Order: sequence, then structure tokens, then C-alpha cells
Amino acid sequence: MKDLFDKKVLKTKPENFSPIREKLHEIIFEAETREGKLFDVVLLVMIFLSIIALMLESVPEYYASYQYTFLTLEWIFTIFFTIEFLLRLYCVYSPKRYILSFFGIVDLLSLLPSYLTYFVPGLHSLMIIRGLRLLRVFRIFKLEGFIDQGNIIVRALNQSRNKIIIFSSTILILVSIFGSLMYLIEHNVNSNFDSIPRSIYWSIVTITTVGYGDISPTTSLGQFVASIIMLLGYVIIAIPTGIVTSAIIMDNNKDDMNTITCPNCAKEGHDTKAIYCDRCGHTL
Repeated sequence: MKDLFDKKVLKTKPENFSPIREKLHEIIFEAETREGKLFDVVLLVMIFLSIIALMLESVPEYYASYQYTFLTLEWIFTIFFTIEFLLRLYCVYSPKRYILSFFGIVDLLSLLPSYLTYFVPGLHSLMIIRGLRLLRVFRIFKLEGFIDQGNIIVRALNQSRNKIIIFSSTILILVSIFGSLMYLIEHNVNSNFDSIPRSIYWSIVTITTVGYGDISPTTSLGQFVASIIMLLGYVIIAIPTGIVTSAIIMDNNKDDMNTITCPNCAKEGHDTKAIYCDRCGHTL
């Protein structure tokens, strides 16, 4: 049975997949080797530098004095990340699966603004999306426990997703009801509550305890309802925290995770003792 399974999963590997591409995959997608860690460190530095350059470019004084410098740096970073993206496509078994994965989409979105800015000016500011790529390269700190702790949080959120969806739906219903109620009470005497959507906005700001103060009730009944919403907000804040905390405490998956990435579907984070990918079944 095991031989049949091995033959089945190995069919996903292209026949012309050379050892060089295997080595590139190990360096680019994994951090188990010295070369892989070095690649991640270089990538981390380039991402940080590109984000800092983008932020400084938004300062009018700096942009006026160093416009061409910023433009040069932008294209240096863009060319570097473009080459890296193409190498990632080159060294995976299924480029389509990689592009459709979370990090594949992030990698692509971090490149597009530089090229699309010639058609839609100002889009280059969206290159801040590159910051999400730091989630991948932080795996080089796995010895400090970042990977394991991150996996615990992800599993806890995944296990709690149904409760969180129900909780979020309940909140949406509550703010809609309270917003409509406040519109009914206040709109004749308070111009701030001039529509139900605006009243719902006030309800959201109040129940989340943000309290901008740009809209406030003036009638006694309205202030009474507002007081109830404020007190309810403190109770609501504790609920999602308790849901996720409970899931973390009940987490039973204690296996250590490594940085090995499946060459077929690009899934990251497998158990240390894993032989096959738990998503597509390919050998690791």
C-alpha cells in the first residue's frame, strides 16, 4: 500500500525537474540549511529597506530633495523582488498552486503596484503590502519559538472560527438594532442622527468603546440607551478574548514544526516527523 501511495504522489513531480531546481527550492522556500537562512536574512533586510524608503518618500521635504534617489531605490527593490518571484515560480512543482497560495498572492501584489503606477499614478504606495512578507522570513527565528507559538495561535483561531462568526453576526445585529432605535429616538431633535446608517455608525463606535464623541445623544431616553450600550460594550470585549484563549488552552498539538515547504503545493509548517505533506500528500 505504501509503495502505491509513493508512486501516486511522486507523479506530481515533473520529469524535467533538475537537481538545481531542487536546490533552489530548498534555499528559497526553506530555512533548514545555512544557505536558506542566509537567503531569508537578505530578503528580510531588503523588505525592511523597501518599506523604510517608501515611508520616507511620502515626506514632502525628502521627496522634493531626493526624488530621483527614491525612484532609483524603488526600481532596485522592484527588480530584486521580481527576480526572486520568478525564481520561486521556477523551483516549485506547480507554479499555479504557489500563485494561488496566501504567500504567492502577497508576493504578486507586492510587485504589481510598481508596474501599474505608470497607468494609475499613486499606486506605488500599496507596496507597503511587502510588510506581510515578513511573516515568512521570521521562520529563521524558529529556535526562539516564534514558529511554534504562531502555529498555536493559528490553530486556536481556526478551531474558534464558528464561534467567532456567530459572535460577529450577533454584534452586527445588535448595532443595527441599537442604531435604528437611536435614530427613532433622536432624529427629530438631534441633527447628528439624520439617518439609520449614521446612527448605526454611532452604535458601532459606542459598543466598541472607541467613543469619538462626534455624535452624542441629547434626549434623556437617548442617553439612557447609550449608557446601556456602553456597559454592554465592556461585556462584549471579553467574549472573543475568552473564546480564543480557551482554544489555546485546549490545544493538544504539541509537535514541533519545521520550515520545510512542500515543493508541490507550497504549504509551509509541517510536523518535524512528517514524511508527507498534510495538504496534497507529496513526499517532503
